[in-house]
Amino acid sequence: MVKPIIGIAGNQLIHPTEFFHGNQVSYTPQGFVNGIQKTGGIPFILPIGASALAKTYINQIDKLLLAGGQDVSPDLYGEEPQPKLEETNRNRDIFELALITEAMKQKKPIFAVCRGMQLLNVALKGTLYQDLSEYKDWKVKHVQQPTTPEFATHSIVTEKGSILQNILGEKKRVNSYHHQAVRDLSPELIPTAYSTDGIIEGVEAKNPEQRLLAVQWHPELNFDKDERECALFDYFVNQL
Repeated sequence: MVKPIIGIAGNQLIHPTEFFHGNQVSYTPQGFVNGIQKTGGIPFILPIGASALAKTYINQIDKLLLAGGQDVSPDLYGEEPQPKLEETNRNRDIFELALITEAMKQKKPIFAVCRGMQLLNVALKGTLYQDLSEYKDWKVKHVQQPTTPEFATHSIVTEKGSILQNILGEKKRVNSYHHQAVRDLSPELIPTAYSTDGIIEGVEAKNPEQRLLAVQWHPELNFDKDERECALFDYFVNQL
């Protein structure tokens, strides 16, 4: 049996640290690598590069995974930066937007996590809350530090008939590490999970022929302890 090759859009450590002797580092969280391997896929990390490389990269993979990380540059959805905006990496934004465009053009599945979901929404003409303080109904703690990610911190409710409900059930508790969120949802996406304060926690493609799945939490941080989080990886690797 041929195992699917899963391209993980990589991140970049730009700030110098003593651990890496001041060198910049390309990386992805180990949880994505482990989750893909555990469910039968071959992880293939795609380092940040020129947009012109996107077609070549997408040609080499079967599916694309968009990981978490920095805030999305607000000018990409028509806004000036607000005071609570945190670190951005425009090179990463532009490269991943090119990967999304090419993956959709080639009709290859995309699984997006946290920032990945936010960037997917922006790529498809949606907008974001630059910080949850902009959301008037904010009542739930969405950045769970100092609680460790293996422990879920808040509830979500999934939409009937959605991919997420089929995998996770109607209700679930999830971990949470985000201060940005979807504001105006792309017309090409449908919301399929919400937190109890109304933040969109999961989306899918409106067009069933476009295989997209995105979540706002981090299954890569506790898939080895939560069977339903592992089932998300299994669905992405083997069914999406």
